[in-house]
Amino acid sequence: MVSLVLVSHSRQLAEGLADLVRQVAGDVPVAAVGGTPDGRLGTDATAIAEAINEVYSDDGVLVLMDLGSSVMAAETALELLTPDRAANVHLCGAPLVEGAVAAGVEARVGGDLARVRAAAESALNHPKF
Repeated sequence: MVSLVLVSHSRQLAEGLADLVRQVAGDVPVAAVGGTPDGRLGTDATAIAEAINEVYSDDGVLVLMDLGSSVMAAETALELLTPDRAANVHLCGAPLVEGAVAAGVEARVGGDLARVRAAAESALNHPKF
């Protein structure tokens, strides 16, 4: 099953979103990572790489991020992975909340990494009102 890593500048936001994904999608491998090691707002490339390794699956890992610098941290995290793992991890520019829920549901029904990513990115086309 495709795994998800949710990256936010806020640890609480990432963990809350992971709980939401689990409640909506069911038993999906999801890791939440956010904040700095000393508890402030921010992102940490090493923590992101550890989260990816924690939920790594040969089916793939989709990483969703909240703000610009979290993208840079996630890109750096890919450099910390072995090349074979990094090749199986995709960064996704979908909206964090809606994208994570859509990705979780698609992963739960057995979608491959391309389908899980497409489900997350489809959230870009669904206005709230």
